[in-house]
Amino acid sequence: MTLSIFIKNFFRKDTTLRALKVAFVVAPILILINHFDTIMNRDFHWVFYLKSIITFFVPYTVSAFSSAMAYSQSVEK
Repeated sequence: MTLSIFIKNFFRKDTTLRALKVAFVVAPILILINHFDTIMNRDFHWVFYLKSIITFFVPYTVSAFSSAMAYSQSVEK
């Protein structure tokens, strides 16, 4: 597997759409788990919003990475 094939697969339209769907489901759950006290206390600062945005990218990246790996490995066979 070459890096160029992996990058091409990482940015495929279907990979991106799947990763967005996963992120929109998983990220709110992670935000609730990680920031429950802040949410309940309504103690919102810019740091909370920054952390929430970063939290969104974790499931997106994991999903896109695993899809790109699967596509790349299927091309090799």
